[in-house]
Amino acid sequence: MVEPYIQLLLLLLLSYITGSFPTSIIMGKIVKGIDIREHGSGNAGGTNVFRVLGWKPALVVVIIDIFKGWLPTAIYATMLFQNQPINDVGVIQILCGFAAVLGHTYTIFAGFRGGKGIGTLAGMLIALFPIAFPLCLLAFVITLILTGYVSLSSILATVALPIIILILPILGIEQDQLSLLIFALLVPFFTIFTHRSNIVRLREGTENRFEKAMIFKKSK
Repeated sequence: MVEPYIQLLLLLLLSYITGSFPTSIIMGKIVKGIDIREHGSGNAGGTNVFRVLGWKPALVVVIIDIFKGWLPTAIYATMLFQNQPINDVGVIQILCGFAAVLGHTYTIFAGFRGGKGIGTLAGMLIALFPIAFPLCLLAFVITLILTGYVSLSSILATVALPIIILILPILGIEQDQLSLLIFALLVPFFTIFTHRSNIVRLREGTENRFEKAMIFKKSK
């Protein structure tokens, strides 16, 4: 019988490897024979794939990246091993999901240079907060339409998460596990950290703008 702590380590390793699958890098090689990190913004994420390769490859990348976060959080953490050293399944889910996000951000398959982790984080949040996530997505879409900045939209969507979690009990929807509430409070800090270079460009006015998303922008 495998010891509980060994089981947990195996879960985290499997989650990290799952998250490390370099979707955008592989897509760049398949579609144009390029390293996506050497083009556009230099980021190995869905937004840069859209910018360099088009919407169809980007859609595939985003779907797979979301699945990379959802699978460890929803399935690995709850079904693979039952004898865990931590009784709170929410903590196990958080650890597995975050390991996947780290895998995406620092992929072992591409010199530890991955994407920002937003797609994989979204998959994790879908598994953890199925009620709050659509509202966070709404915040993302509204910000993107108004500003055209994917980075700012991602940051504000994650900032909205703990606010929504705190408001839900007022509406009669309780968050059962304290661990998930604490995690929701920490998510914005991770997003801000991974987007620190974007924040600098936003302040300098040099951040790339996704103008096609600004549907209310007046044409010149």
